[in-house]
Amino acid sequence: MDNYRQLMAFIWSYEHGSFSAAARANDLTPSAISKLISRLENRLGVRLIQRGARQLSLTEEGMAYLKSARNVIAAMHEADSLAEAFPTRVSGILKIRTMPTFAQHQILPWLPEFLEQYPALTVDFELNAVYQDEFDRGVDIAIYGGILPSSSRIATRLGDSEWITCASPLYLEKYGVPEHPQQLLQHRCLHFNFSSNWNNWDFVENNESFTVPIKAIASFSQGTFLRDLALRGEGIVRLADYHIGEDIRLGRLVPILTHFRSAITEPQYVIYANRKLQSPRIKCFIQFLQKKVQENPWQIIL
Repeated sequence: MDNYRQLMAFIWSYEHGSFSAAARANDLTPSAISKLISRLENRLGVRLIQRGARQLSLTEEGMAYLKSARNVIAAMHEADSLAEAFPTRVSGILKIRTMPTFAQHQILPWLPEFLEQYPALTVDFELNAVYQDEFDRGVDIAIYGGILPSSSRIATRLGDSEWITCASPLYLEKYGVPEHPQQLLQHRCLHFNFSSNWNNWDFVENNESFTVPIKAIASFSQGTFLRDLALRGEGIVRLADYHIGEDIRLGRLVPILTHFRSAITEPQYVIYANRKLQSPRIKCFIQFLQKKVQENPWQIIL
């Protein structure tokens, strides 16, 4: 900042012809202008201005430096003018980290509309079932559910999801419908292959909650494969309503053990690093996402 003031004091002094005139025109004192010029000359190690009794003049070095100084100030003003458009201009690369199933079922359906609305924006998705704080590595937005680790990040709640135990009509016809959660131990079940609350199949009986220790015949790191196997009639799954809502509405998957449903739901969050200094590309995506979730809620009435 002091370098900028030194440049301006130098330019003002030349344009107004004296320290006094430059000071009056810019609400400063002549001594303040003189000190700024002296600091500039000391920093450069060269005399720029010849001080005269009535009017100053530039040295040869001063004339050469004046052109460069004006170019610097002009470039700074141009940069400031461009920055004024930032709050309304949506462009660049938006990097999003989220769960594969959420991206496929809750973002992909409306993503073409979003990209058409913001043609100067490029969207880069990084898909992983497990949340990690990657904001220092360039991630702009993360979308995850459950209990998030304590941090300085901003988490805005999108909604709540329920985990539904279900199977295909083909499976239920072949293996029968379990009438109690404990009977799941004799059924072909599928779950995730990493440590997660998603593998806790919670139920309620007589106002008491309990977990059935499921033994999976197959496990995967992504819910997409669990859903696909269930649709093929290969087993019972427990997946989020935002993932399998359409399958249930169309009868491809059938909820089971609904009388033992747990009241526990999982909040879904959109996470970002800073609320105040939020770029337009982040803000527009979050607003678009919230609007689409509101227009197309994923909750299922069982």
